Amino acid sequence: MTHKTLPEGLHPDTLAIRAAADRSQYGENSEALYLTSGYVQPTAEAAARRFAGDEEGFTYGRYGNPTVSSFEQRLASMEGTQAAMSTASGMSAILMMCMGLLQSGDHVVCSQSMFGSTIKLIGSDLAKFGVQSSFVPQTDVDAWRAAVRPNTKLLFAETPTNPLTEVCDIAALADIAHKAGALLAVDNCFATPALQRPVELGADIIMHSGTKFLDGQGRVMAGALCASQQMVTEKFLPVLKSGGMTLAPFNAWVVLKGLETLGIRMRAQSAQALALGEWLEGHPAVDRVFYPGLVSHPQHRLAMAQQGGLGGAVLSFAVKASNPDAARQRAFHVLDAMRVISLATNLGDTKTMAAHPASTSHGRMTEAQRQAAGIGQGLIRVAVGLEHIEDIKTDLLRGLDSLK
Repeated sequence: MTHKTLPEGLHPDTLAIRAAADRSQYGENSEALYLTSGYVQPTAEAAARRFAGDEEGFTYGRYGNPTVSSFEQRLASMEGTQAAMSTASGMSAILMMCMGLLQSGDHVVCSQSMFGSTIKLIGSDLAKFGVQSSFVPQTDVDAWRAAVRPNTKLLFAETPTNPLTEVCDIAALADIAHKAGALLAVDNCFATPALQRPVELGADIIMHSGTKFLDGQGRVMAGALCASQQMVTEKFLPVLKSGGMTLAPFNAWVVLKGLETLGIRMRAQSAQALALGEWLEGHPAVDRVFYPGLVSHPQHRLAMAQQGGLGGAVLSFAVKASNPDAARQRAFHVLDAMRVISLATNLGDTKTMAAHPASTSHGRMTEAQRQAAGIGQGLIRVAVGLEHIEDIKTDLLRGLDSLK
C-alpha cells in the first residue's frame, strides 16, 4: 500500500503532515520507524545494480533508510526543492556541502555574523585543505559583491543570524552569486520553511540543523541540505557514502514527526518573542534588543517581506554596562537568577532557553571575530518557547530588576 499521490499546490503546513515515503504493506497512518542497518536483496544481480546506482533500492544503513527518506521528502517539499539529503547534525550538513562542492583553491564568501562553529569550520578547518574564505558584514550587499573573486564557488549566508538576528537580502545575494558563476547557500534554521523559503528568492541550497525548530522539543540531533535532485545525487550522496555523516533512523523519525507541528509552533513562538522583545525594550537595564519583528530592527521591513510577516522565535538583548568586564558580570547575574528559563545553548525547543553567546556558542572565536560580529559580553540570547509569556517576563525580571 502506498500514499496517494498528493495534489499540486498544497500549503507547507499540509506538506508537513502528508509528504512522506510510501506506506508499507501494513498501511500505517503514522510513518513507520525502520531500525535496520542492512537490507535483504532479492537477487545477487539486483544487489549489484542497486550498489552501482542503476536501480532504486536500499542497500546499507549508511547509504539510506525508508524513515530517513520520509524525512528528506517532507523537508524538501516544505522548502520547495526537488530533493534533500539528511545528516547527523547541522554542522555535518555544512561539512557535506563544502566537501561536495569545493576543492583546494576554491573560495567561499560568508557572513561574518554566522554561527561561531560555521566560521571556524570554513575559516580555519577547511583552510588547512586549501579552501579560501572571506567574511563580510551580513547586511552590506556591496561588501558581498566586492569579496567575490574569479575562484569564488559559494556564497553562504545565515538569515536571521545567530545571535544578533541580522537579515540578509537573499535575492540580492543570489544575483551576485549567479553572475559570478557561484552558488548561494542559506542557513534557514531560525526562520524554517514555515516562515521563509529561500529557494523562492533564488537560493540554490538550503541548510538546516534539524536539532532546532524542525524537531522542536530538543530531543535529537539532525541536519539536512535541500537542493536540486542532481546536486543531491551527484555532489552530496557520494560524500555521505564515503564520509558517513548518516542520520540515524530514530532521529529521522523524531524530526519527521516534529515537522508536523512546525507551522503552528513557529507562529505561536514568534508571537511570544515579539511580545517579549517589545517588553524588554522598555526595561531600564536593557541597552538594546535584537529581533527582526521589532520596528527598531535595522532590517525589519526586509525581514517581514522574506519571513511572511513574522520575526521568528529567537531574540537577543544587551544589558547596560560601563565596560566589557562589567557587562559579562551583569549578563551572568541575569542568567543565574533565572528559575524557569533553561540556561542552555540549544534553541528551537518548546522550553524557553537563554545563554551567553560570547562564552558559549561563540566562545571558540577570537575576540576580534566576536567584535566584528557584534557579539559583546553583555549580550544574552533568548530562544523563546511556549510557556506563558508573563512567566517568562517574571523570570527575567529576577535578574534585571536586581542589577546594581
